[in-house]
Amino acid sequence: MERGSAKHGPRLDDQQQHETEGMTRGGGTTHAQEWKQPEPTLAPGEEGTAPTNRPPDHQPGVPRGLTPEGAERRSDLAKWISGTDVFPADRDALLSRAEMQGAPDPIIADLRSLPNATYVNMAEVSEALGYGTEERDQG
Repeated sequence: MERGSAKHGPRLDDQQQHETEGMTRGGGTTHAQEWKQPEPTLAPGEEGTAPTNRPPDHQPGVPRGLTPEGAERRSDLAKWISGTDVFPADRDALLSRAEMQGAPDPIIADLRSLPNATYVNMAEVSEALGYGTEERDQG
């Protein structure tokens, strides 16, 4: 007599048997995949955290060379003036694009304060506005 479910085939029966093997044998994990297991966490202040190669003044998620505020302002500005057909552009072209896109007043004010020059990319605009310059590793 063959054991199995009448609702699905033998392949699914075998898969389900494999997934529940830990429960039937005991003493082991009940997960079929190891990636489902949570990693142990350390309590706050507990020793053993992984060392980082990050400079002490660098915030995670912020490119080196920018402050969190500068990165946020650059990101907000890029929402209103970036695109494949924007650069190179001068101050008036960037201002015109931002106004056309309906940019908020602080963005318009920042663009009006730009020196009248031709900018090749967003990094040059960010630097001219004093947001900072993203440092790239030379390797």
